[in-house]
Amino acid sequence: MDSAYRRCRELGLRLSKQRRMVLQLLWAEKTHLSARDIFEKLNNIGRNIGHTSVYQNLESLQAAGVIECLDRASGRLYGYRADPHSHLTCLDTGAIEDLDVSLPPSLLEQIERQTGFRIEAYTLNLLGRRSPR
Repeated sequence: MDSAYRRCRELGLRLSKQRRMVLQLLWAEKTHLSARDIFEKLNNIGRNIGHTSVYQNLESLQAAGVIECLDRASGRLYGYRADPHSHLTCLDTGAIEDLDVSLPPSLLEQIERQTGFRIEAYTLNLLGRRSPR
């Protein structure tokens, strides 16, 4: 979370009490939450914050690249990571897990040859179900 605070300061984003509460919750939960989830969780633990404040802080943090935002059919989900990474979504529960994976250089080269693009960064969104144990 220190890196998020540092990034906010570097970008000139004020670290208001509300912004700190949102960041602290995202880092504590380490999952992907909707704005409504964040609002409810903060208020349930006695942190009085309004809907508008939650939305505004999430949008400014996401726009600044401090947190991530995933657009899903069910709405936007916010996560504590902003670094390049991939996701695995469970088709049964909708749960999203962060993944750090690297594609083989030969596959990236093949994609570059086929498309004429030079790959600089990538994220994958993998869908699946947990295997029975």
